[in-house]
Formats: sequence, structure tokens, C-alpha cells
Amino acid sequence: MYEQVAHTLLNDILNRIKPEIYQQDLRHFYTRLGANFYAIHSLFVKLYGERSDFEEQAQSLVETMATRYIDRSDKLRQLDLAREKDYNWFLSQKWVGMALYCNGFAENLNGLRERLNYFQELGINLVHVMPIMPCPEGSSDGGFAVSDFREIDPQLGTLEDLNLLADEMQERDILLVLDVVVNHTSNRHYWAQQAQVGNPMYQDYYYTFGTRNIPDMFEQSMPEIFPETAPGNFTWDEEMGRWVMTVFNDFQWDLNYSNPAVFIEMMNIILFWANQGADILRLDAVAFLWKKIGSACQNEPEAHLILQLLKDCCQVTAPGVLFIAEAIVAPVEMIKYFGEDAVIAKECEIAYNATFMALMWDAVATKNARLLNQGIKSLPVKLERATWLNYVRCHDDIGLGFDDQDILLCNYQPASHRKFLIDYYTGQFADSHARGLPFARNEKTGDERISGSLASLVGLEYALEAGDDSAIEDAIKLILLLHGMIMSFGGIPLLYYGDAIGSLNDDSYRTDPNKMGDTRWVHRPAIDWEKAARRNTPGSIEYKIFDSLKRMIAVRKEVTVFSDFNNRELLDVENPHLFVFGRYNRDHQPGRVLVVANFSDRPQHLNLGDLGAWCPQHTRLVDLIKGERPDSFKNSLVVPGFGFYWLSEI
Repeated sequence: MYEQVAHTLLNDILNRIKPEIYQQDLRHFYTRLGANFYAIHSLFVKLYGERSDFEEQAQSLVETMATRYIDRSDKLRQLDLAREKDYNWFLSQKWVGMALYCNGFAENLNGLRERLNYFQELGINLVHVMPIMPCPEGSSDGGFAVSDFREIDPQLGTLEDLNLLADEMQERDILLVLDVVVNHTSNRHYWAQQAQVGNPMYQDYYYTFGTRNIPDMFEQSMPEIFPETAPGNFTWDEEMGRWVMTVFNDFQWDLNYSNPAVFIEMMNIILFWANQGADILRLDAVAFLWKKIGSACQNEPEAHLILQLLKDCCQVTAPGVLFIAEAIVAPVEMIKYFGEDAVIAKECEIAYNATFMALMWDAVATKNARLLNQGIKSLPVKLERATWLNYVRCHDDIGLGFDDQDILLCNYQPASHRKFLIDYYTGQFADSHARGLPFARNEKTGDERISGSLASLVGLEYALEAGDDSAIEDAIKLILLLHGMIMSFGGIPLLYYGDAIGSLNDDSYRTDPNKMGDTRWVHRPAIDWEKAARRNTPGSIEYKIFDSLKRMIAVRKEVTVFSDFNNRELLDVENPHLFVFGRYNRDHQPGRVLVVANFSDRPQHLNLGDLGAWCPQHTRLVDLIKGERPDSFKNSLVVPGFGFYWLSEI
């Protein structure tokens, strides 16, 4: 779009650009910059237009983008061009992901490269390698307290090792996902160390204050993230002699995005990792990017402006790279991290579907789908060119952030229902086989979350200890049921490492002084590759899970209705134990799949008359996974306990 003020500023910037930049071949860069500059300029003005150094910062912004474009390899530039043409490529049903810690899965990056066959064997073609940047030992927050944004943790390898991994993954058509922690740094980062010794430039990279007056104003409205281990939101730094904002832990200093230099630094870092071969970048803690007195300092409008600006800049330099929003917030807020555009994601193309995850865990505990069905009705419709990451487990805890109104509509009381769920998953409920652990209990609010591996939470650990074959089979069924949902719901299914072989809780963290206070380490295992080898032994637990998931993934990739174009219809049925939805092809193309899930341990029936237009007419139904017709009686479909179907008409 032509706009005189923006156009004039761009001309001025290009006239002043450094010789080492303008002497390069920048044809595609200039085309994209011209197309995006009005949006970039408008956002930059909204955020920083009142500053006296605005033009100087705008010059730095463009030169940083150009420098990173010059650094981008020819192979990655060609990939950018291909993805610009096929702009819906990531909405395809062929993508199936796995998230892992490098040192837990394969010790280091070279070991991970040697294990790529494991992903291909299962059908995984998107791998999220959890944070690999250096962090201080004992103050790492699982890799999210970064002390150097442009290096690899020496225990994991080098940048050269990462480049080799990225190249081989690209050859195998496996996408690489990396993290960039955009909200904070370690207190051992160079910027923080400079701030500590009194450098005013770097003190302005953070929120620091000489007295408690302003921190106390913030504290009146800011919630605590880790009330047990890191109460409050500010830490006194003795060396600096100032209070610093530390929303997560006292060793994680929040960055001050009201300073444009911080924005440019972080944009530069994002583009740096894009140039290392990352196909997708997960931006951590994006809900916290803007701080304002009198607010919760989460989900502020300026946080969205920052993400829009990051996306516009990335589209100029590395348009083939996608963003994941790591924002575990209420659905009405979550949907905003795709962007406000009616069709195109202008912030992050991908976001975690934490609501779906939590609702499924509710269904497992209650053995009914009432809250699951109600909660999905309240899930806002996503943008056309955006997609969910659907997951059963991740590296983090399980929060119970359901909407209270949804809970009430299911005839539960919010506080007592959440208490039931905590008791159920921590093994305090009489009929529960779950072996989870509590996490981050807040004595002031009563809020509490859950840690634990998938297998231990669904009762496999209990069943093995009890030698209960029936309970073992039920646990396996639940593992498969939950994965059947994330693979068919709409979006990119993201498995968690260890879940495909039924890995149990890892209690070794209790003996590590750096981990023992954080129960989330119980579900961050080191993979037992002897156990993993049993995935090839018919009859073993590992084989039953792995082989079933392998088939599920293969079927998903062949069924086009599982692509993600808002082509899902939730179906209301009378049986409260069932979760039923339909998937269909858009634009009147033939092809439909009916997904039916039973969260009860007993067989349930579905009256096909409840399905309206989805009721099969003069055709037979077949389960795509098993290739068999489901059991039925007259006009009722029978679904086994903890069973599910992907049904197609033949």
C-alpha cells in the first residue's frame, strides 16, 4: 500500500543504508520490504513514534532485516519462494509433530541426527527440539533462562552440529522447530551483567527501579506465576542496587519492549535462528511482552502489536518461517495471537490448543464428555490461514483453566470440580489409578496444576505395579484414544517424546538439587532405548502403543478431511460419554469422516438418528484405522470402552 509518510521514510532509509548492504543482490528483499513497509511503519509508529530517536531506530530496523537477508543461504531463500507460492502448506494433514528435550531423547544434537530414523519409522515429520541455548546450571528453568541467544549449550553441541541436523532433516522432509525465549533473559546474560554494573543503556533493556514504589504499584494487579518457588514479580539485585522485574523466576529478567532497541535485538535473534535452518520458531511467553501498571501485564494490546511487527519483519527477510505462539491463556485471549485479520494470521500462524488438551483430561477423569463438548462449543473459530497445535502432553504442567461458565453449564461447581481433578490425577481420589504430582499450588487462590507422564496419568504405572492386565489394556486404550483425538480434531498433532512407547514418570529428578523442587521434571525423561527397542516386539506394551500410533499417523496423512480449513462440525448427541464430530472437505468436494470417541470404560451406543445430516444414508460405515465395520445394532453404533472410530462411508 502506498502511503506518503511511510514511503518518504523508506526512501530516506534506503538512501542512508550502509554500502555493505546496498551492494548486495536484494531483489526479493526490496520487493517484500516495499509490500510490507506501510504495515511495519504503522506498527513502529504506534509503539515508538513519540521517541526522539524514532528515525534512527527505524534505520536500524531495516538494516538489521537486510543484513539477515544477506546472511540467509540460497537454499533457504529458495524454500521461502516455494512456500510463498504454496502459502497454505502448513495446513495439510500430512504434518505430525513430536516435542522433545535433546539431551533426554539423544544426549546431544549429533545423537539426535543419528536417531532421525525413529521419527520416520513412526511417521513424524515435524520435530520440536526444546531450548538448546546455554543457561546457567541450576538456574535454567528447563532451558528457558537463556544466557546467550546466539550459541548452543556446549553439552548439546555447536552451531555446526545444528546446521548438519537441519540439513539432514530438510533432506528427509522433516520440519525443525526451535525456541526463542522472547520475554526474558537469564540474569547471567551479557545485557543483564552490563545492567548490574550500572550501564544505563542495558538497564533500559529491563524494568529496573531504585525503590519499591513502582514495583508495589505493579504488584497490586499482577498475578504470581510460581507462587510456591518464586513469589512476587520483582527481585532485589544487590550488585545493581535496584529492583528488577522477574515475573517467572528471580533469575529471569523481563525484557522492556517499550525500548525499540530491545525489539530490534530480539527480531535480529529470531532471524538468526531462522537462518540456522529452523522452519518454525516457537516464541515463548508471548502473553507477557508488554507491562502496564494497573493491569495483569498479560495479553496487553501492545503485546499483539509487537508480534504483528515481528511477523511483518520476518515476512520480509524469511517468509518461509512460521511462528508458534506459546500463550497458555483463556480461549477468548488465545485466538488473538493468530492476529486480528479476518483470514490471514498476522501474528503467529500456530498456537497451542491448551483448552482442548485440558478438556480431554477432564473427560478422562470424569469418564464423560460433558465439559469437553461444552468447552469446544466455547472455543472461538480460528483464522483461515492459522492452525492449532493439538497435544496430549507437553514439557509443562497441565493447568485447569476451563471457563467457569462452562463448568456451571455442566452442573459442576468450579472450585469443587477443579479440586476433584487435582485429587484424581494426584491419586487422592479413591477410584483413581493416576500417578500425577501437584505443581505450583497457590495458597492464596487455591489454584493448582498437575505434573506427570501420559502413561502414569492414565494408570499404566499403577497397572504394571499391580500386575493388573485389564488395567494395562485400559491404560493403552486411553493413550490411543487421546492421540486419536489430537490427530483428527483439526490442526497439527504434537506427540511428546516417550509417549509412543509408554514412558512412565521419571523420579530421578528428586535426587538432583537443581530439579527436585520442580515436579515437572517427572515428565521430562531420558529415553530408555532398551525399552524403546521393544516397540518391535509383538505383544509388548511398547509395540501395542507404537504400532497403533504408527498406523494412525499413516491413515491421517492419507485423509484430506484432516487438513485444517475450519472444516469440522461438533455434533450434539444424547449420550454424555461420547465426543462426536465430523470432518469434511471444503468447496463441495466429496469425502467425510465421522469421529466418535467413548470416554467411558464401558461400551456406549450412539443413536445414528442423533447425527442429522451426518447420519449415513444407504451406505455402510467403516473404521479407517482398522479397516473394519464397527459393531452396530439396528440404528445404534456401539463404541467399546475407551474406544474411538474414524468412520467413513462406503
